[in-house]
Amino acid sequence: MKKYELMTIYPCEDEKFNNGIETVRKVLADFGAKIEKEESFGDRNLTYVINKMNRGRYVLIHIEANPAKIAEIDVQFKLNTNLLRYMFVAKEEK
Repeated sequence: MKKYELMTIYPCEDEKFNNGIETVRKVLADFGAKIEKEESFGDRNLTYVINKMNRGRYVLIHIEANPAKIAEIDVQFKLNTNLLRYMFVAKEEK
C-alpha cells in the first residue's frame, strides 16, 4: 500500500457536490483504498472554465491504496459527471 494525496474539484451546488463526493468515496472503498483524512478548501475560482463553470469546490483526500489499482480508480472517476477534475500525487516515503 502506498500513500497518495487526491485533489478533487466538484461543482459548487450542494446536490452535485454531495453526489460527487459520495461516488468518490464509494469508488475508493470498492478498490480497497483507505481514506485517512479529508480537507475541504471551500469554493474557489477556477483558473479556466470547466463545463461552463468558473467556480468549484475543492477537497483534498489523503488515501492509502494499492498502486496497481490507481489506473482502475482513474477509469471510474472519468465516469463521474459530478467530479470536474482530480489529480493523484504520490507521497514520498521517509
